[in-house]
Amino acid sequence: MIRIVLAAALLTLALAAPAAAAPAAAPKVGITSFAQLKTPLPYPYDEAADADAAVAKAKARAKASGKLLLIDLGGNWCGDCRILTATVDRPDLRAFVDRHYETVLVDVGHFDKNLQIPAHYGITERLEGVPALLVVDPKTDKLLDGGHVSALQDARHMTPQALADWLAQWTR
Repeated sequence: MIRIVLAAALLTLALAAPAAAAPAAAPKVGITSFAQLKTPLPYPYDEAADADAAVAKAKARAKASGKLLLIDLGGNWCGDCRILTATVDRPDLRAFVDRHYETVLVDVGHFDKNLQIPAHYGITERLEGVPALLVVDPKTDKLLDGGHVSALQDARHMTPQALADWLAQWTR
């Protein structure tokens, strides 16, 4: 009898507990190839910016808005970084990113600049490549995509939709 009562209580709790939020569905990107991106591709990284201040401001905005913080580490010399930015800047993906993330771009030079930013999140070894995206929960300041930060370093060999799908998997 006790087992039945305990099982019923556990079932009630399980049904009443909110389910973990499923990631938002990625938007359909209206292009199938990066060759369809508007050219010239952007040079998105402000080489003179104060990275620490920019990240702090973006983190504060993310915390206040309930969004995730997306720190994009890269450099203007990097074709994959420029492709990622041009893809995210498409209206169909920009609206999605703006709804779920506060973004900040950080110039890491040739892996020799602003490395205190990834180090803050435990990435003290040389970055595997760029773009390296840090998805951070601004409430806890914890890295959510550990082990996956350089997943887009070869963005040019992905599809635009695969980039959107990757970004969507971290949303809530």
